[in-house]
Amino acid sequence: MTKIILAVLALVAAPLLGALITGVDRRITAWLQSRYGPPILQPIYDVLKLLGKEPMVTNTWQALCAYVYIVAAALSVVLLFTGSDLLLIFFVLTIGAVFLVMGALASPSPYSQIGGQRELLQMLAYEPLLILVFAAIAMVTGSFKVSAVFEVTRPLLYDLPLMYIVLGYALTIKLRKSPFDISASAHAHQELVRGVYTEYSGPFLAMIEIAHWYEVILVLGLCALFWSTSVVGMVVLVAVTYLAEIIVDNVTARLTWRFMLKSAVGMGLALTIVNMLWLYAQ
Repeated sequence: MTKIILAVLALVAAPLLGALITGVDRRITAWLQSRYGPPILQPIYDVLKLLGKEPMVTNTWQALCAYVYIVAAALSVVLLFTGSDLLLIFFVLTIGAVFLVMGALASPSPYSQIGGQRELLQMLAYEPLLILVFAAIAMVTGSFKVSAVFEVTRPLLYDLPLMYIVLGYALTIKLRKSPFDISASAHAHQELVRGVYTEYSGPFLAMIEIAHWYEVILVLGLCALFWSTSVVGMVVLVAVTYLAEIIVDNVTARLTWRFMLKSAVGMGLALTIVNMLWLYAQ
């Protein structure tokens, strides 16, 4: 019964909270850029307006990909809230990302094609990092289950500080924030041509945006696992981490996909090896 309540809470509350966080993100970004910025509820207004528009897609495959993407995003959050397996969450999340790319590649638009190809490169960059983080968590807790994290006596951040940096690096790429917003961006310079999102419009673009809200909550939920012993600690850790993501997003310029892949693999492996050696030495 508890899992059912958590699942319903994830399906209903997660996108609303994700929308509010996105609105706060826009306001802080505007403040950093000496602008007033939109209302915090503007993401919700935008999605409601998109839902009221006539559905238009280049082909039916693109519409199917939008549906799969939002279902995968919602299901991954449900699995996180119900304490499921981290590897299963990764698998579901990857399926959604693959269908998003396939929807972009289904369009003849060159902007959509390039965006889809770059999204694949981003997946190649952040997915190995997530696997390394999940494997490190399993080494400490003895299980890939999310519920096992809440059974440890002290925060994972004490044992896996460098893996938290690896997670932050991966999530910067996953959320498409600078300097790794190569496939799409929420900044003003890409409002018209948004890479992987270019050919989505109306209700289908609304589904993509809602799926992004789910992913924001999933990302922050993974961060919160590193301080699972205290609700206050989880909130503070998540707030500080996301604020750092916003600051990095606004003070860095977009880098090339080559640098993204090289730095993700090199930095991820180096920090993982150091953290694992330190963990064994304890």
